[in-house]
Amino acid sequence: MKLLITRTMPDRVLAAARARFDVTVRATESGVLSPAELRASLRDYDVVMPTLGDRYQADVFADVSAPRARLLANFGVGYNHIDVEAARAAGVAVTNTPGAVTDATADIALALILMTARRLGEGERILRAGNWQGWGPTQMLGTHVSGKSVGIIGMGRIGKAIARRCHFGFGMEVAFHNRSPVADAGVPARQVPMEEAMAQDFVVVAVPGGKATHHLIGPAAFAAMKPTGIFINIARGDVVNEGALIAALAEGRIAGAGLDVYEFEPSVPPALMAMENVTLLPHLGTAALEVRENMGMMAVDNLIAHLEGRELPNRVG
Repeated sequence: MKLLITRTMPDRVLAAARARFDVTVRATESGVLSPAELRASLRDYDVVMPTLGDRYQADVFADVSAPRARLLANFGVGYNHIDVEAARAAGVAVTNTPGAVTDATADIALALILMTARRLGEGERILRAGNWQGWGPTQMLGTHVSGKSVGIIGMGRIGKAIARRCHFGFGMEVAFHNRSPVADAGVPARQVPMEEAMAQDFVVVAVPGGKATHHLIGPAAFAAMKPTGIFINIARGDVVNEGALIAALAEGRIAGAGLDVYEFEPSVPPALMAMENVTLLPHLGTAALEVRENMGMMAVDNLIAHLEGRELPNRVG
């Protein structure tokens, strides 16, 4: 089978893929598939390993009425860039890589909490600019993290991993909002309405991306936050109405934000970049070699299952 891998992958992943497929790799680290490339991938390859930003939307499948490709083995747990219903209607299965990203993404959430609350990015910028004048009792006072409360929006694998870190690592009280009941959060926690989850000292968004969660966090959600509240997003950028977030920050209605994802990646609003109370990371949630290898090997396992006519281990559509 001919396999298209849309971005450069770790060597271990490429070796595993090449052992079973006729592989073509686009030689780019971050360039997404163009509209023409999206359509050609469905016509010219048996299977594709796409990733974030490769937008297989309904119009792409509409333009390729009889796709040769029969599987999009997505590299990543999030697949909101793929219209799963349109793919299914075209006879194209979709898989993802759940589990492999859980701990790494939860770690980044805690890093953003600490960086934003304790003003770590701001402090490093001052030091590197040569503007640090020495220690002082009132220098760069931030927000204490231990013993505070956290509201987690979305209590799936990643939400539960964040809750464990917050509760066991920092003694935080955990409240969470989830669209369906969660029988066991893994730690002492309260399932509450969205407004109550947003009203905690720290708020972390960990819901999947997609049509159901687009702009889930907007003006009403930010209005429920404390003026001292700190907002963290490690989910998908378009889960948050970026304009509403900027307004809440600019007007002082919330104290700060830590973001690893953005509504129109890789574009980041200049207004956010100008704010010292905002921590900005370039989508580093899973950026560790062993994690990316595990993601890739899971995607390859899905591809091999398709090759061998077996049930797809991580089918989402």
